[in-house]
Amino acid sequence: QARLVESGGGLVQAGGSLRLSCAASGRIFGGYTMGWFRQVPGKEREFVAAISWIAYNTYYADSVKGRFTISRDNAKNTAYLQMNSLKPEDTAVYYCAAGRPAAQAMDKLRAYDYWGQGTQVTVSS
Repeated sequence: QARLVESGGGLVQAGGSLRLSCAASGRIFGGYTMGWFRQVPGKEREFVAAISWIAYNTYYADSVKGRFTISRDNAKNTAYLQMNSLKPEDTAVYYCAAGRPAAQAMDKLRAYDYWGQGTQVTVSS
């Protein structure tokens, strides 16, 4: 059964760092783009970052460029999101996703087929 499991969320002070992990199983890692999205109550889920299967091309939302880094370890079927210089506005539930989006659709929720359960990230001021 295809499954994505996030970990690494928690409470951190502004300016601090966290690293999220997304472990994939059920043959949904190889050939798939891995993405990270986030959502706060009352708002739509928004794109954070994505990394392609081929060439490891990376994509970022403007709000996190220069602070967040997405990576993947294909041997471990795991994707990561390193978050530095965290701000209170980064507070959200972070979701891992897997799909095969076209290059121009990396930030589209509908382009991803599988989703994790989410992990809470809280940044205090």
